[in-house]
Amino acid sequence: MRTDVAGVPVPHLGSAYVGGDWVSATGPTRPVVSPASGRVVTEAVLPSVDEARAALDRASGPEGRAWSATEVSRRVAVCRRFCDALERRFDDMGAVWAVEAGMPVRYSRTLHRFGAAGAWRAALDSAEDALRDERRDSPLGEVLVRREPAGVVAAVMAFNGPLVTVASKVVPALLAGCPVVVKAAPESQLVMRLVAECAADAGVPAGALSILCSEVDVAREITADPRVALVSLTGGRAAAQEIIDATRQRFARTHLELGGKSAALVLDDAPVDAVLRSLVPGATGGAGQVCALLSRILVPESRHDELVAALGTAWESLPMGDPLDPATAVGPLISAAARERTEGFVERAVADGARIVCGGRRPPGLDAGYFLEPTLLSGASPDSEIVRREVFGPVTVVQSFRDLEEGIRLAEDTEYGLAATVYTRDRDLAMDVAGRLTVGSVAINTFGPTVTAPFGGRKCSGWGREGGPEGIREFTELKQIVTGP
Repeated sequence: MRTDVAGVPVPHLGSAYVGGDWVSATGPTRPVVSPASGRVVTEAVLPSVDEARAALDRASGPEGRAWSATEVSRRVAVCRRFCDALERRFDDMGAVWAVEAGMPVRYSRTLHRFGAAGAWRAALDSAEDALRDERRDSPLGEVLVRREPAGVVAAVMAFNGPLVTVASKVVPALLAGCPVVVKAAPESQLVMRLVAECAADAGVPAGALSILCSEVDVAREITADPRVALVSLTGGRAAAQEIIDATRQRFARTHLELGGKSAALVLDDAPVDAVLRSLVPGATGGAGQVCALLSRILVPESRHDELVAALGTAWESLPMGDPLDPATAVGPLISAAARERTEGFVERAVADGARIVCGGRRPPGLDAGYFLEPTLLSGASPDSEIVRREVFGPVTVVQSFRDLEEGIRLAEDTEYGLAATVYTRDRDLAMDVAGRLTVGSVAINTFGPTVTAPFGGRKCSGWGREGGPEGIREFTELKQIVTGP
């Protein structure tokens, strides 16, 4: 089974990619609904727990062990072919992703070329050094410190950035020598079939990689399996708690990237134009369905009205519409349920005393699909739901502070700790503020994070790091070999 989506042939709609082979999927048939139109584009068959077990058989068996025993330079060569194949299909993948997830091609072009490609190119270039044995002296003689593959990895991925997640989880784990079983979101059915096709074309060896786009039952099957040594999740807190429960009895390792409520701290001297340049996309990209987005904007009381007016104008000027149109900046939410959930957040925020500066409506003329105008709120209480909970939709809250200390306190007053941005002309002050924020990434006068350096959360935003040489080493275990006198 195959179909054309936005002019792109998508193969194997009745199959799952298991250990390098396409096998018949035995789960339910699921419609692929375009969030931009609300219409069914095609149908695909989901993998079942049977395909999950088969993937684990191959990953933990002789084929998977052969990949772990492959020398690093050979792994790099295989992964380089895989990444080359992915990059050749960027345009196709962007178009397909626009149809099935509603992410504008304008957004995906930036995300894929500078995010995904940047991350995996950095990993390819650093892998041999990152995994090289180290020799040390000890009272017992020379010690060889070796990094060995951690074992079978379960990579659990969300719908909102499949190629970036391939770059941050799948490629580093393969480079480290770990066979990988990907549990991708069912909303990524089509684009992940193209990813699997690239892996097959690149000759990724049998057993090294499986890709299953499936529902939560398959994730539960994989993460609970004792053959899985490490689970790497990008997702929400409820999924993370399930994974912790599933893995704790066997002490399997986990990497958890769990989202955030990231703050943009605008200081007194920050120029409006310079702030808007990165803050607008940094707060509204992906229709708000991005974990590191700047969903709280903290501004000085003395500049509140000026900045809110400028932000409101910028928000209202964002082009909405067909995700396949290169001019579109904001597309739909992933589903009707996601839109209704987001609308509920806005309604409760207003009931709690917040004011809608702009947005908050279903846009006129876009009656089909799951569109919601980018929404800017002000006047919310610091302890209100809209300030404290992640919405995962196009809703941004402006808060004001009297002085720098209160601004930092507000930025820190969250259970999340994923990212932040500081806007100021004073570089030394920015570095000082960055050092006082309990987050995994701080950007100065721009929107971060960068995926070529280690990135991850603190507090309830999770643990573990992705990106850079450290992201490869996260998929290894250290062993000392004492060679004696």
